[in-house]
Amino acid sequence: MNWIELIAVVFGVLSVWYARKENILVFPLGIINVAIYIFICIAARLYANAGINVVYLASNIYGWYMWSRTGEDSQKLQITRSTTTQRVISWLSVVVIYVTVFLLLRWVHRSDIDYRESYLPWIDSFNTSFFLVATILMAVKKLENWQFWIIGNIVSIPIYASQGLYFTGIQYSIFLVLAILGWREWKAKEKRNNNG
Repeated sequence: MNWIELIAVVFGVLSVWYARKENILVFPLGIINVAIYIFICIAARLYANAGINVVYLASNIYGWYMWSRTGEDSQKLQITRSTTTQRVISWLSVVVIYVTVFLLLRWVHRSDIDYRESYLPWIDSFNTSFFLVATILMAVKKLENWQFWIIGNIVSIPIYASQGLYFTGIQYSIFLVLAILGWREWKAKEKRNNNG
């Protein structure tokens, strides 16, 4: 499976590179990446991460639509900051998603069917909750999406490495660096957009 993982890593890194640059290629490359990772995560028994990749697939399609359309004023979607209410909803969503996914994985873990055991459900749920919120915020170009990616990447690196998915661990290390750079670049763009 190492060569499949390596192919997914290449598409994933390219996708995040284009996200950082606010380039619409983030989405077709992301679709390829997540389709491969659905298979990889199921094989590694990281069921929440497999599930989040299904959501990524849908959010990549939605993001592609949002980023490619123009509004009534012929303007493309611009990078904006979340309002206070949106920030509260985002953080509450992390908590609700975490608890829901954790309870689901604990229930699956308690079943007698070995192949359905999830590895480290509490950590698997944690990064899943952050990545789900991040991907939704990315689709609508909210600056804060990068904060959620950064937290999720920090948690993901040891998860994948502990499962022997070393290329994926390296990928998430690269994602972490790109997310920090993306945060800085999008912040500068958002500031320029606001200043006219």
